[in-house]
Amino acid sequence: MKILIVCSYRGYSAHTNYVAPFIYEQVQSLEKQKCETCYVLVRGGGVQAYIRGALNLMRITKDWKPDIIHAHSGFCGFISNLQRNVPVVTTYHGSDINVKVNRFISRFAIHFSAYNIFVSQKLIGLVNPKNKYACIPCGVDMDRFYSIEDKNACREKLHLAPEKKYVLFSKMFYDPVKNYPLAKQAVDKLDDVELLEFVGYSREESCLLMNACDAVIMTSFMEGSPQFIKEAMACSCPIVSVDVGDVKEIILGTKACFVTSYDAADVADKLQQALDFGGKTDGRSRILQFDNNELAKKIINIYNSIIRGKNN
Repeated sequence: MKILIVCSYRGYSAHTNYVAPFIYEQVQSLEKQKCETCYVLVRGGGVQAYIRGALNLMRITKDWKPDIIHAHSGFCGFISNLQRNVPVVTTYHGSDINVKVNRFISRFAIHFSAYNIFVSQKLIGLVNPKNKYACIPCGVDMDRFYSIEDKNACREKLHLAPEKKYVLFSKMFYDPVKNYPLAKQAVDKLDDVELLEFVGYSREESCLLMNACDAVIMTSFMEGSPQFIKEAMACSCPIVSVDVGDVKEIILGTKACFVTSYDAADVADKLQQALDFGGKTDGRSRILQFDNNELAKKIINIYNSIIRGKNN
């Protein structure tokens, strides 16, 4: 089965082949299931970038002759559906539905795609699709993200101080959607705790960093189904997060994992509880259903159903 992947170009990375890690690792899992894949990368933003992407998609579709086009984001789903010869599956990851101006474009993709995948139930509730859709979050590479008991060994590899308390923020500090000021206000209320920025790490280093930290924190204004939380769960890290995306459903009932309000005092209180826990959670055992290899099977079942329907 030949699957053409359409997604945004994310800049050079030796670890993720120029695309977002959660897409790249999903594609790797599809390849393990004997799918043959090829990428169309939309480089840059704005109308011109998507026009170039659409033209490139038309050329590759004609030459490579895929069975399915799998677009990641409503905008990529839009340009993928400008051709009508190859059925399109579109996955919506968050901002393409959460942001109202983007939702308009996504509705076009939802209408014309052969199948739609939403990474959380909240996204489905915002658009109320009529048929041919499923909730399938992006999964976790469970072999790449795992619990490491020796925290100090992880810190030594990352040149972090063995005696400090570290909290890992969900992304770079300057991303306004991630709401760094709230996380900083909460951490500033605690004694001798350093907030680390999650940017510039390889996937292997990311696993080490999550295991090196005493807790992770997410204070975002909006999310789809955040990989950061699932990967932290796979590493059995204590978690403090606002109720965003599907976080509450993912961490529900997990020891030392807390959902908080957007009040800095509440965030600080939950964070102190997570830090006081001082060990590994039972998070990994609770997210085995998010294993990339298992979710890839669900996606391939969708591909097969579309191909069968087209051939009948």
